[in-house]
Amino acid sequence: MRLQNELAALRSRRSIEVSDDFRDYDANLLARHSVRQTRMREIQDLLAGAVVDGEPVSEHIAEPGMVLTIRYDDTGETETFLLGRRGAEDAGMTVYSMASPLGRAIAGARPGEQRIYAIPQETGQLVTLLAAVPYKASAC
Repeated sequence: MRLQNELAALRSRRSIEVSDDFRDYDANLLARHSVRQTRMREIQDLLAGAVVDGEPVSEHIAEPGMVLTIRYDDTGETETFLLGRRGAEDAGMTVYSMASPLGRAIAGARPGEQRIYAIPQETGQLVTLLAAVPYKASAC
């Protein structure tokens, strides 16, 4: 529970943006952001493999490195894909980046949650996250 609380606190902090021309570049800010991202990945890895009394510790959420199964609610069709992980070009499945419309819409969702997936110049579609499994576990 302590790790889950720490992860939630780290996620709640605002992300930084570095301008293209680096006029407002702050090396300390960038370094702290990098340390925070590294710690978040460490905690996510620990929680992904943690088992207490034979049961997984955490409910998985839609985040980079997770294999997600979603349902497009208007058609009932399902899709399984890997959410934004570098070096996953040979994953053997579709990979959506976190910057894609679907990646932005589904990020942070828990199984059972619905999100609106909008593509520019189109009406939004309602999607439901059915499952989120760590990529390593799904590849086994």
